[in-house]
Formats: sequence, C-alpha cells, structure tokens
Amino acid sequence: MADKVIISCAVTGSIHTPTMTPHLPITPDEIATDSVAAAEAGAAILHLHARDPETGRPTPDEGVFMEFLPRIKQQTDAVVNITTGGGHGMTIEERLQAPMRASPEMCSLNMGSMNFGLFPMLDRYKEFQHPWERTHLENSRDFIFKNTFADIERILKDLGEGHGTRFEFECYDVGHLYTLAHFLDRGLVKPPLFVQTIFGILGGIGTDHGDVQHMRRTANRLFGDQYRWSILAAGRHQMPLCTYGAIMGANVRVGLEDSIYLGKGELAPSNAAQVAKIRRILEDLSLEIASPAEARAMLSLKGGDMVTF
Repeated sequence: MADKVIISCAVTGSIHTPTMTPHLPITPDEIATDSVAAAEAGAAILHLHARDPETGRPTPDEGVFMEFLPRIKQQTDAVVNITTGGGHGMTIEERLQAPMRASPEMCSLNMGSMNFGLFPMLDRYKEFQHPWERTHLENSRDFIFKNTFADIERILKDLGEGHGTRFEFECYDVGHLYTLAHFLDRGLVKPPLFVQTIFGILGGIGTDHGDVQHMRRTANRLFGDQYRWSILAAGRHQMPLCTYGAIMGANVRVGLEDSIYLGKGELAPSNAAQVAKIRRILEDLSLEIASPAEARAMLSLKGGDMVTF
C-alpha cells in the first residue's frame, strides 16, 4: 500500500473565475456532481471550496458548504478535505466557518503568509462576466495571504485537537517546510504528515525540475519517514510536474482549482477528465492508485463516520 499513489482533486478553489471557463463548478449542485464524478474517476481525496451560486465569487458561508457536503458523502466514499485558506480577503474566522461546522477528516493548511499574485491573468481577458472578477485579480497585486504562526496554532488547536481533523500541509516555498518542521518539533502536528508541495504560484517557488528536487530533498531531510509527499502545479505545469513528481515517489493533486486545462489550449471539460488523465498516466507508469480506504490508512484519518455532515 505504501507504493500506491493518492490522487487528490481540488474541485473549484478560489483562484479561477467564471469568465475563464464555462466548466468551473459554481453552484452547490455543480460542485457535488463534479466531486462525485472525480471520485468515480479515481480521486481518493476531494479538496473543496464554496462559491456564491449567483456570481461565482468564493464564499466562506457554511450554509453553502452544507448544500453540497452531505450529497458528496452520500454518493462517494472519498475523503472530504475542506479549505482553511478560503479566498483572498477572508478573515480567519470566516475561513474556519465551514470546517468547524463540518468537522471533516482533512483540511488544507497553508504553512505561512505570502504574496499570492493572480494579477498576470488580467492580460488574458478583455471582458469579465462579473465586476468582482477583475477586482479579485487586480487586488492580488497588493495582497498578502495571511497565515501567521498564531493563525496556524489556532487552526491546529481548534480543528486538529478539537475535531480530530488532519491536514494537507500546503507548502508554497522551502521556508514553509521549515515552518512545518517547527510545529513538528513542538509536537503540535503528528506524523504521518501529508505534505503538499505547490509549484508555479506567483509569490512561491517556481516550476523547474530543480525546484521539485530541492523541495523533495529538504522534506526528506526534515521529515524522514514521517511524511507522505504530494505535488501540485499551477496551470500548464499541472500534468508534467505531477508526472515528474510521481516518478520520484509523490502522490498527486489535480483539479480545476489548480488548472483549467486538460492539454495545451484545451479547456478541461470537468474535474473528472483531469483525474482520468493523471490516472491513465500513473497506470502507464505501472503505479497503482490508492482507494479512499487506503488513503485513510496511509494518512491516519479518523474516518468518514466521524464527520458532522
């Protein structure tokens, strides 16, 4: 089982906007339907954000989350992983609304504050469907995603200790690995760590193969056999770097949060299409895909019967 690959799928996120693709899940029905299809295609973990059903704008509203979380649980055995990052400009109180209500098996947890630049995408679109989209992208030019040591400690205490939730530790740069090591040294996080190394976000580490190797070497040195490595890459780098990482022993994450494309110039018609593609690549490399039950065992999760949705 240790050699099996966990496929995570980030279904909608808070980065892309409705103008960019007609296939981005927006409504609770679309998010539920796309999530179930992604699980059926081979995703063991579903990473979830919520959107305002009318405008597509990212929302922390626990009520919106609760419109799709029970449906996903009823229709699939996949691990539900709820964001604690939320979206640009959300307070930590807003970001914790849904996780505290749902008590999920897993949540994402960014390992530091950082510049998070989305504004280069402005050059690709002349007009937007909704006024918030242009503002959303432009504001990232002068925006810091805030996740201080105090914020991380709070999330670990409230969700980790309080709910038995474990984490997808999102590491956008080498310093984030050292921050995670700090919390491991203090005993505030427990192995096995699920370390998601992220490449290609403006403000974080780049997408060169040397960057991937450096993150892997550093994680190996800091965590040894106490972690499970996963990799995601933004935009056109998604499939190449996930493939490269898998060859090096990584689990992988795909989904429309990370890239809206299936191939060069080809919009992905669904999250399931991306999952099916990476699964096909992995199986062609003679790698086995982990089931949700196997992913739970690999990551020491509490089980789907212990959530509150």
